[in-house]
Amino acid sequence: MKRPQIIDRSRDEHFMREALAQARLGAERGEVPVGAVLVQDGEIVGRGFNCPISRSDPSAHAEMVAIRAAAEMARNYRLPGSTLYVTLEPCSMCAGLIVHARIARVVYAASEPRAGAAVSQGRFFEQGFLNHRVLVEGGLLAEESGALLKEFFKARRG
Repeated sequence: MKRPQIIDRSRDEHFMREALAQARLGAERGEVPVGAVLVQDGEIVGRGFNCPISRSDPSAHAEMVAIRAAAEMARNYRLPGSTLYVTLEPCSMCAGLIVHARIARVVYAASEPRAGAAVSQGRFFEQGFLNHRVLVEGGLLAEESGALLKEFFKARRG
């Protein structure tokens, strides 16, 4: 019989604030302010912010950057038992990567009504064909993340 996983949520806000700091770094560089950190065994092992413009790479979403950094550090393409904190609900591309990397849990801040694949535009992580289950929790510091995005786009519209 499989033992239930014990989830420590005591530092969730701390790690989401780290993801928000990453989002701010992206905004300072003219990128859409989305940030992510990947945590394993209570330590941040990967950080990232959206940077598709500066890298000329459409896949350089915050989640992708953080997961790639963590996988490189671990020297493993699988990151079991890890939690990804991201300031915006993941898109379908990032959701696929999360499953392939075997990330255990995703905690996101703001919903993404147009392209969010966790709940807003489909429930990707609940699909029966997936060979890995991911626990998904949304809404942590959603107002702060949403305000950062609104402020960024308001400034861009001038």
